[in-house]
Amino acid sequence: MNYENLLITIEENIATITINRPTKLNALNKATISDLSKAIKLLGKNDDVRVIILTGSGEKAFVAGADISEFANYNIVEGAQLAAEGQESLFDFIEGLKKPVIAAINGFALGGGLELAMACHFRIASDNAKMGLPEVTLGLIPGYGGTQRLPQLVGKGRAMEMIMTAAMISADEAKQFGLVNHVVSQAELLSFTNVIAQKIIKNAPFAIGKAIKAINANFTDGKNGFDVEIKSFGKCFGTQDFKEGTTAFLEKRKAEFTGK
Repeated sequence: MNYENLLITIEENIATITINRPTKLNALNKATISDLSKAIKLLGKNDDVRVIILTGSGEKAFVAGADISEFANYNIVEGAQLAAEGQESLFDFIEGLKKPVIAAINGFALGGGLELAMACHFRIASDNAKMGLPEVTLGLIPGYGGTQRLPQLVGKGRAMEMIMTAAMISADEAKQFGLVNHVVSQAELLSFTNVIAQKIIKNAPFAIGKAIKAINANFTDGKNGFDVEIKSFGKCFGTQDFKEGTTAFLEKRKAEFTGK
């Protein structure tokens, strides 16, 4: 498919999605959210894709927020609907995807941009990246999961301070807080992220999907993460990948996983 605001490449089982609105600092408008939702759903069904990398075009921004002009005149009902639809179609969908989605944060990740990065399974940042949730400066709060995911990643106190002050933090601070896993130069960002993705695709896809499900369960109200882990662990025993992995280990060779 052709997308208005995305560039997509697939190489060696790794799909790279580049949000491509450089003149708008890759801001999330409705069209871009729709494009991302469609693209990630299709890549999720593509057996040739094992890992998805999400990044922004240019050297300034991953995603510098939402497109404020689209909702400046919304009322209460419209505002709630905007958040609900965005969370369901994109942000929650990414979080629950059985294939790893890595955010390669190449610059500003603000507002909806940081919320998008936090919905990914983990994050890697370039050393020029700046992150924050400035919604209160507009008379709003984060609406795409920011009030929920930021405390999970950095702790309640830091999240309260970041959201209430609307302050931006540096990539190094984000790493110190646990918001990103690694900080590298912008020139190295995609190659470094690809190295990690290559390590992931050597492992069993079915097991990785179940690991994502079990980890997420611990952060979901009404779910017992231990129970989800037990059931997911058990289901792994019924896969060809389990037979291949254990056989390869006993035969002292590298496993060749198929995801079945």
